[in-house]
Amino acid sequence: MAPGVQRIDIRQNGVVGTLFLPPGPGRFPAVLDLWGLGGGLVEYRSSLIASRGFASFSIAYMEHQDLTDQIDINAADAYMKEVFNILQDHPQICGNRVGIFGISYGVYLALRMATNTDVNPSCLVCINGPAGSNVDIIKIFCKPKAAESDQIFWPQNEAGHISFKDISSPERYSPGTQVKLENLACPLMYISSEDDQCFLSTENSNLIEDGLKRDGKSHLFTFLSYPGAGHLIETPYTPHTRTSLWKSKPEKMLILWGGHPTPHAAAQEDSWRKILKFLDKHLRA
Repeated sequence: MAPGVQRIDIRQNGVVGTLFLPPGPGRFPAVLDLWGLGGGLVEYRSSLIASRGFASFSIAYMEHQDLTDQIDINAADAYMKEVFNILQDHPQICGNRVGIFGISYGVYLALRMATNTDVNPSCLVCINGPAGSNVDIIKIFCKPKAAESDQIFWPQNEAGHISFKDISSPERYSPGTQVKLENLACPLMYISSEDDQCFLSTENSNLIEDGLKRDGKSHLFTFLSYPGAGHLIETPYTPHTRTSLWKSKPEKMLILWGGHPTPHAAAQEDSWRKILKFLDKHLRA
């Protein structure tokens, strides 16, 4: 956090999150920060975004002690709409300059908000995530606490590593879960890693690009692709690991992210500069 950035715990109308505000009275352009199926409340990207002059709201939607209910994907739309409204209605935030930043499964939530509800973000930044969902993933969505029985829903590859590549294929999306790209009305930056071993990010980016082109909205699409990079394109200088611990109980489970250290590090530096430039263009203008 830069000097003067405020960190504020939010527990409001069932929403669990952390709001970061830049120094000064505002009003600030803002970013809703969404992470993936690892659960919990991840704050470090939001703190850096706020250090660049944007308010940033990082939220939890599964596996957090302050979440009280388990909700399905349709009820999740209402949760995400409430999240967006809390951010938009804050007195120090410019309500008509709010973007959404999603990585992994957070991409799907960002796209659903922008296309399935009456939420109207100013722009989207999406990193290595799906444009639809699989029923097995919906079954664990928004659980306050994971159960040992949930392990049957975590897909594993031949080496025994968790990987969502197979079930993130657009051909395997459950009926009715693919986002309605024809409803997208704001600029979208999609970042794809060519060595993503966790999601089929290239196939999903192609689906989004083709859909927008078909609907005459290709002008909304900005695409970045990084050879040799893995799934978790994070902020610069975040340490890279190809494989990491996912769960430890009842048995140790590892997840395969992909990527190689040098190109992955370069992708994080390059994409961060371009993300900030994209947010400047669409949230400060």
